[in-house]
Amino acid sequence: MTTPTDLRPKSVLILDDETIIADTLRLILLQSGFHAVTAYDGENAIEKAHQLNPDILLCDVVMPGLNGIETAIQIRSFLPRCRVLLLSGQAAVHDLLEDARLRGHHFDLLTKPVHPDELLEFLRADPR
Repeated sequence: MTTPTDLRPKSVLILDDETIIADTLRLILLQSGFHAVTAYDGENAIEKAHQLNPDILLCDVVMPGLNGIETAIQIRSFLPRCRVLLLSGQAAVHDLLEDARLRGHHFDLLTKPVHPDELLEFLRADPR
């Protein structure tokens, strides 16, 4: 039996190269009624996105290898309705975000550290 899309828990793919952050976010989201899966690098996140078809990609921006913005762009290429929420504590991210905007990609950004209540409010909000 399938559940209507609006009644099933939102699925969230969490990407952060700092495993403790990714795992902590996953626990917070699971306890708050989300279906959450972690990835620790961009390539793995893309593989998991193909399998999970997440509603939301929650990802760090600055990471070794494929950064969060490039990962989000690749995931959106095959999941155009996936909502992207970027997390970063680094000022240099604004240049990367502006470059993505100039290329036609628009993502939301929250600054680390983010309070769990603020994150959950943002994830529960209807982006439309």
